[in-house]
Amino acid sequence: MAKMMSKSELIQKISEQHSKSNMTRKDVKGVIESLAKIGYSELKKSGAFLVPGFAKFVVIKKPATKERSGINPFTKEPTIFKAKPARKIVRARPVKAAKDAVA
Repeated sequence: MAKMMSKSELIQKISEQHSKSNMTRKDVKGVIESLAKIGYSELKKSGAFLVPGFAKFVVIKKPATKERSGINPFTKEPTIFKAKPARKIVRARPVKAAKDAVA
């Protein structure tokens, strides 16, 4: 699998695509950072943030789990699974256009 694109590479590619509109790398970086900042505040406020044509980010509340006993599937020994506190996680759900681009 190819290595993941870095933030600076992304900024460079976007500024190259918009070279006719005189968008500098600094302008592109500002747009990306403001998109992230707005996304964080929307996730905190409403629990969902949509980047049109890319993905929908959703906050999911995971309940606390109690300590429980079970069996290690590899060694077949009884084991105790630790309790986990309640937490919130962020899930990204790709929109149809992103799914079609990969297929």
